Order: sequence, then structure tokens, then C-alpha cells
Amino acid sequence: MAKYLLLKHYRGAPEPTNCVPMDRWTPEEVADHIRFMHDFAARLEGTGEFVDAQALSPEGTFVRYDGEGRPPVTDGPFAETKDLIAGWMVIDVDDYARALELAGELSAAPGAGGKPIHEWLEVRPFLTAPPAVTD
Repeated sequence: MAKYLLLKHYRGAPEPTNCVPMDRWTPEEVADHIRFMHDFAARLEGTGEFVDAQALSPEGTFVRYDGEGRPPVTDGPFAETKDLIAGWMVIDVDDYARALELAGELSAAPGAGGKPIHEWLEVRPFLTAPPAVTD
């Protein structure tokens, strides 16, 4: 089994087919989307492939150590994850092909008008071991 991170993006990927922002969905459309996500996770729990998932708030701050007595917080000019990442799911599957299959299914979550979003998901494998260094 291998773990993969499925990243749901606000921006930074090609436009989804149904790209009406969630803050313009009706309460029923939001509820349908959340129900789809819960049902998808429950199905993967049943197969043993679900690890964890979270939606993320749009608020966030970059923090970096800049030396003693210096303020470590900034709000730019960096591209911030609060502008890019909407949420994530961790799956533990047999292989990369299965990770891609599940990401494709997750991309069909409903959005405005109850139609699939066809959103782009980033599929990232977990690093399992440091790379071998040879002379």
C-alpha cells in the first residue's frame, strides 16, 4: 500500500468545467457537495483506503524565523496556500493507478446546479524513504 495526498485547489490548476465559486452556491448545493465528500470518504473507509481528509478555511498566515526580535509573520508577497488549497484527502492504496482512479472520481463532486465540478486535483505520493546517495 502507498499513501497519496489529493489536494483540492482553489486556483493554480486549469479551470474546472463548473467553476462557480463555492461562496456563490446555494445552501443546498453546498450541502450536496459536502454529502458527496462524506459519502466518498465513507466508501473508502469501507475498502480500507481512507486515511484522513479536511477542508481548509481560507484564512492563513505565513510564518518564518527571521532572527531574534524580528517579526516572523508576513502576508505576502508570496503565493499563499489559503489562496490555492481548498482541502485535502489522504488515501492509502495499492498503487499509483488506483490513486489516479480515485482522484478522478473525487473530481466529480457536485457544484453549482448540482453538476460535477470536474476540478483538478493534485496527486502527491508520500515520501517513504530518503533517496539513496551514491558516490
